[in-house]
Amino acid sequence: MPHINLQISGKPDASLTRRSAAAVAELTQRILGKRPEVIAVAVQYVDRDAWIIGGESLSEQDRNAFHLDISVTDETNTKAEKAQFLRETFDTLAALIGKVHPVSYIHIVDARAATYGYAGLTQEYRYHHS
Repeated sequence: MPHINLQISGKPDASLTRRSAAAVAELTQRILGKRPEVIAVAVQYVDRDAWIIGGESLSEQDRNAFHLDISVTDETNTKAEKAQFLRETFDTLAALIGKVHPVSYIHIVDARAATYGYAGLTQEYRYHHS
C-alpha cells in the first residue's frame, strides 16, 4: 500500500511522469513510512484548456496544476505525518511542474482496513495473519 493517482495539467511528458512518480513515492516512503515495494503510482495528464479553476482554464491563467489522491490504511499515520506529507508533496510537485496554481489538491484517503487491500486480501486480514 498505498495507491497513488496523480493528475498533472498539460501534455504527456515521459520525463516529468518518471520524476513526479519517483518523488511522490519517496515522500510516501519517507514521511508516511510505506514500503516501497507496495507503492503504486498512476500518472495522468489533463489538457490545460480542460482544467478550470475559478471559472478560467489554466491556459487562460498561464498556470499549471496537479491533483493527487493517495489511499492509505486508516489509523496508520498521524495527523502530523499527513500534514508534513501535504506540505512537502505540494512543494516538491510545484518545483517539478512549475507555475503551479495554489488550488492544486492533495487528498489522503484513510481507507478502512476491512475495505482496502491488494492481491485479493484486505489490510485487516494481513494484520490479523501476520
